[in-house]
Amino acid sequence: MRFYPATLSRLLAIAALVFSPMALAEQSMADGRYEIHYNAFNSSFITPEVAQQNGLVRSKYRALVNVSVLEIGADGNKQPTTAIVSGQAANLLGQAQQLEFKKIDEGNALYYIGSFRFTEDEQLKITLRVQPDPNRPAYNIEFDQRFYVD
Repeated sequence: MRFYPATLSRLLAIAALVFSPMALAEQSMADGRYEIHYNAFNSSFITPEVAQQNGLVRSKYRALVNVSVLEIGADGNKQPTTAIVSGQAANLLGQAQQLEFKKIDEGNALYYIGSFRFTEDEQLKITLRVQPDPNRPAYNIEFDQRFYVD
């Protein structure tokens, strides 16, 4: 099976739509200069082929955080842009896992994917730090999400 440039982006969008009742809906924030999209989902939602192609680990006990940044031009057009992305996932006891993000560049789409482990029915606070412009402060994003073993 051969994968084309937008394969991962299509799969992530489909996963967000199909599994939205399971809290996969994409979330975003914008400030007029940048638009930051982010979501988290069980890694088993991606196919083994896509995982292998992008160096991602699939497991029913591993989740992925997906972050993409768009720069908003003066004309309103949005273009993918690079960013410095870091973060962590912490459980209710405050035990945190640092997220290491992998940049995936598909030409017309740019993603940062980080992964972390979870246990059945676990509520996690995901904290992201996204800095598209190294000369300006980073955007801080926090969201809570419950994860279930698939």
